[in-house]
Amino acid sequence: MVEPRLNDNEEKTRDLILSLPLFDAFKVDELDILAKHMNYTEILRGDYLFTEGDKGDYMCFVIRGLLDVLKKTTTGDYRVIARLGKGNTIGEMSIIDKSPRSASVIARQPTVVIILTKKGFDILTDRHPTLGITLLKKIMRLLSLNMRRTTSKLADNLSQ
Repeated sequence: MVEPRLNDNEEKTRDLILSLPLFDAFKVDELDILAKHMNYTEILRGDYLFTEGDKGDYMCFVIRGLLDVLKKTTTGDYRVIARLGKGNTIGEMSIIDKSPRSASVIARQPTVVIILTKKGFDILTDRHPTLGITLLKKIMRLLSLNMRRTTSKLADNLSQ
């Protein structure tokens, strides 16, 4: 199946994807297909990418900038639990499950992200199953690394 040529937005998305090591193993034609199922957006300093409790239906790959991940405490305050820069991902769980967002994410500085919606991911895996599985494996690896990092932080905090 021959994919139609990329439009300007898809070309820009592909060029941004190319800047992330996560996508190094993909071939040029695979990157073109991925670009057709993703989009990019710019977030201004102080703007929210999403808020804790929102419906989660997309994940993001950070291209440049800096994001703060905020978690609401039992007293109603917000605590920065992570800071994400280029190469990081956020919201991966929303591609896997349909649970509400577990934290808020705000731009600490102007930030560019690539967005992969649940719908885009589902279409990608239906039309290009091998490519979808390869991407899913990479997303699962990121989730695993994040979980290991979180578990280590939790263990460190418990031992204090």
